[in-house]
This record gives sequence, structure tokens and C-alpha cells, in this order.
Amino acid sequence: MHLPDTLPIFPLDGALLLPRGNLPLNIFEPRYIEMVDYALKNDRMIGMVQTGAAGAAEKIVKSNEEHAKPVCSIGCAGRITLFSETEDGRYVITLTGVSRYRIKSELSSIHKFRLAEVEWDDYKGDFLPLETEGVDREAILSTLKKYLNANDLETDWDGILKADSESLINALSMMSPFGSREKQALLEANSLKERSDLLIAMTEINLQQNSAEDSNQLQ
Repeated sequence: MHLPDTLPIFPLDGALLLPRGNLPLNIFEPRYIEMVDYALKNDRMIGMVQTGAAGAAEKIVKSNEEHAKPVCSIGCAGRITLFSETEDGRYVITLTGVSRYRIKSELSSIHKFRLAEVEWDDYKGDFLPLETEGVDREAILSTLKKYLNANDLETDWDGILKADSESLINALSMMSPFGSREKQALLEANSLKERSDLLIAMTEINLQQNSAEDSNQLQ
């Protein structure tokens, strides 16, 4: 697959895309309508990225635009694999994750959306299935069950049990309710084990915090 040197980037805090994952998006702002048009005419690829508000620990890239937020230097590019247009002019698309990338610099542009010069060399492994060695699948399932019970949620357990570990962990990471900083950490994880361990730890912390808040409200 051709990997472009320049990507339109879509800063969207809390929206996580991972390689081989699918991210549905509802596009309605004019600048992002233009971004999708640009992508469809070129490589059909868009770079999802968190803004620099994700946390001081992440390396960030400043924008050339005066009032635009800086963005994290690492994002994930997705290819538009589904596209439809609504009667009111919105675009409903699905991005399928291709690879993570690193932003070298943000480019000056005549477009309303943002363009960045990117490099891919650090993430050649994103094109291969992730190793599952060391992944505690039972711990993931146990933590998920506790989270669902605590929030009175249901899920398709048959589908979850049939899913391979990479698909399961990445899907749960993408759907997780965590903030930008946590999503960035999940994105930058160097292995599936590291990502699964982070996901378990974040969920346990979330459950403890919610439990403490519930206890305080009852006092």
C-alpha cells in the first residue's frame, strides 16, 4: 500500500483509531467536509490525532495557524472504506486503520483543514498481526464483565468470545470511555500485551473512582 508523505489530519480528542480497527465518523463541519473530499481525490487516507491537550507527557507539534491547537506527534491513519452523503449534506464515513505515523511538521496550506508532513518508518510492524504472547485474555474478559455490571450494560458475549485477542483488545480500547491522555497512551503502546495491561489498569481505576463517588453520594 502506498503511504503518502502528506496527510490531512483530523484532531479529535477521545476518538481512537488503531490499525485494522474501524472508526465510524459523522462529518458535518465545512472544513472537514473539504478534508474528506480531498482524501477521496487522493489516497483516501486521513490521519486521526489527539490535540496537545492530551497531556504534557506527549510530544506535540504546533500548528502554523494562530488559534489552532497543537497536536500529539503520533497518530493513526485510516483509509475511507465506507462513504455516504445525507440529504442535509453530512458525510457518514468509516475509517479502517492502516498504520500509526509520526508528524514531522505541519504544513502551510490553502485548505481549511490541516495538512502534515508525516513519516511511517517507526511503525512498519503495524501491517502485521500483533503478537499475543503474554496477553492475559481472561483478565481482560473479567475486567470487562466488572465494568459492564457496574454500569448496567449488556454486550454480545458470543461475539466477544469468538474474537481473536488483537481484535478484542483493540476494539475495547477504541470504544473505551477514557479521555484523550489515556487514548494516546493506548495508541502508543508498543505491544498488544502493553495495550491490554494499560486497558485493564485504566478500567480498574475508573471502577474504583466511580465506586468512591457512589459511596460519597450515599453518605
